[in-house]
Amino acid sequence: MRRREIRVLILRAPGTNCDGETVRAFRDLGVGVDVLHTQRVFKERNLEEYDILVFPGGFSYGDYVRSGAIWAKECEYHIGRDLEHFIDQGKAVLGICNGFQLLVEAGFLPGFEGKARYPQVALANNTTGGYQCRWVHLRHVNRGGCLLTSSLPRDALLRIPVAHGEGRFLLPREVEREYLRRLYENDQLVLRYTKPDGSYAEGEYPHNPNGAYHDIAGICNPEGNVLGLMPHPERAYFGWQLPDWTRCEEPPRYGDGRLILESIVKYVERRF
Repeated sequence: MRRREIRVLILRAPGTNCDGETVRAFRDLGVGVDVLHTQRVFKERNLEEYDILVFPGGFSYGDYVRSGAIWAKECEYHIGRDLEHFIDQGKAVLGICNGFQLLVEAGFLPGFEGKARYPQVALANNTTGGYQCRWVHLRHVNRGGCLLTSSLPRDALLRIPVAHGEGRFLLPREVEREYLRRLYENDQLVLRYTKPDGSYAEGEYPHNPNGAYHDIAGICNPEGNVLGLMPHPERAYFGWQLPDWTRCEEPPRYGDGRLILESIVKYVERRF
């Protein structure tokens, strides 16, 4: 598929607030982008028109109950089967922050045996007890199973911001070791928090900003075409978005977030 033929759908809901940055980033990559309210998608049932589906960050429905829970149940009820079909076709789904929370609540991630009826993992309150908005360092730990980041080198180090109050990745205590083993065996681990020197954060704040188990910042489904991550690549896409760009004699054109979004586009180019 030619890049200009690729179509991206970015869904909006009451409280989402990162769709504008996500639109700008994908358009810079030369693909077509639409932003639609989920209520409109529920009526039109038009997911088949798109190749990439993005659930952006924010605080959908005020994050009442749990972050992403209401939006997830709403999507499950209205377009649940359409979403499953979209994923089964190998099309790309990206959940950023609140979107990651939605994919967990809807059972698409980690999805060990396909879509789960109930959430298999959790994105809980930060151990800091409050909202964290800061730049973090990440390591791309995937071995190639995540098709959406397959253009990134193994062990690539990235710097991207987080902004959330509920981003602490947790596994059920009684199956914690088993689920971590399955994430490794299925090559579903994608991003882990690190210190600036590239060594793993090992839960140390602020390098691990939320207390996430095993420093996990992003995972994919077993098939590799559904990716959820807490950091915001759209907020680290252009060089002028970097926090220290004024210190540079010549600011970089792009930040590390572009590597992730461009990798998703490249996957669709190759696949379809």
